[in-house]
Amino acid sequence: MLHMDTRTKELQHSKLYSEELGIELARNDDAEYFKWFLASTLFGGRISETIAKHTYQSFKRHDLLTPRKILRAGWHYLVNPVMREGGYVHYDESKSRQILRNSQQLLNEYGGSLQRLHELAKDANDLESRLQIFHGIGPVTVNIFLRELRPYWRKANPEPLPVVQKIAKQMSVDIESLNRKTVTFTRLEAGLIRLRKHTGNH
Repeated sequence: MLHMDTRTKELQHSKLYSEELGIELARNDDAEYFKWFLASTLFGGRISETIAKHTYQSFKRHDLLTPRKILRAGWHYLVNPVMREGGYVHYDESKSRQILRNSQQLLNEYGGSLQRLHELAKDANDLESRLQIFHGIGPVTVNIFLRELRPYWRKANPEPLPVVQKIAKQMSVDIESLNRKTVTFTRLEAGLIRLRKHTGNH
């Protein structure tokens, strides 16, 4: 029991994925929300976490962290140098199209504001549905985006991924008894996700 409690406490101090990228979701700021949306789009692709992080940093270096700036940069610039510098070899062209298309859609439908999208959503299910309307955004990407927003967005409350539940069970961490709407839970979840490779879960 002592080991289990210690393990849980350790996981509850894990660094958030948004924090690793210097994104401050606690600021409740639309600019930070879009940065996390962009990062989540990269994390949700068929690439490694390392390439996703490097590619986000490439967007940051080129000052392409708003929908309008991304659209002004255009497809060719996103493919090369932005994606290439991030380490993309495959999917760089399609991922660039996706990010451009979704930046335009966010501007057209919500004035570029993800906060506005959240406000207009009726409930948690509607919020997830609205996000999945964006091109190439599926349940996994939505989960990545919303799980770190649980403490800040009232309607953000995605179920922990099956792999998270499985690892928690293996580690004897009772996630069902914890409040999902806290930063502490989000840290624990991030810690469990990072254990995937060590536990043989992918």
